Amino acid sequence: MTSQVLTTQISPLTVWARLLRGHAAARRELSTQLVGLHGLTINDFEALLALSHAEGQALRRIDLAEALQLTPSGVTRLLEGLERAGYVDRATCASDGRVTYAVLTGAGRAKLDESSCSHVGGIAALFEERYSAGELETLAELLGRLPGAAAADGGECTAGAE
Repeated sequence: MTSQVLTTQISPLTVWARLLRGHAAARRELSTQLVGLHGLTINDFEALLALSHAEGQALRRIDLAEALQLTPSGVTRLLEGLERAGYVDRATCASDGRVTYAVLTGAGRAKLDESSCSHVGGIAALFEERYSAGELETLAELLGRLPGAAAADGGECTAGAE
């Protein structure tokens, strides 16, 4: 009798589904924490973070939409809430009135600083509860092979660095 070793291969479709579902669940959990502790969604936080790293702490709204992977109308809705809260101001281009900018305010900077430690801690807890240091290194290397992912090193996720 010949013994056969049965191997199960995970299909790319299974990997894709797990990546999407894992991302959605992690994003939902982290957003719930941010909203509960600081009244910010993940998109709010990421917008404030992007503005904090921009020259003059301002970005054209279309550039912010691209950075956040939102549609222009999606970033408009996002910025309306941040403007109402006093975290972002709207500015126009002196040479072209059609161009508008989102500008981080002092209150927005303070909110970003206030929320950063707990958000980064939540991210660390989410991953460190599930993966060893070696597994995180492997996971980062593997995900870094996806288009556009290698440039994301997490350094943009610390407030205070402008």
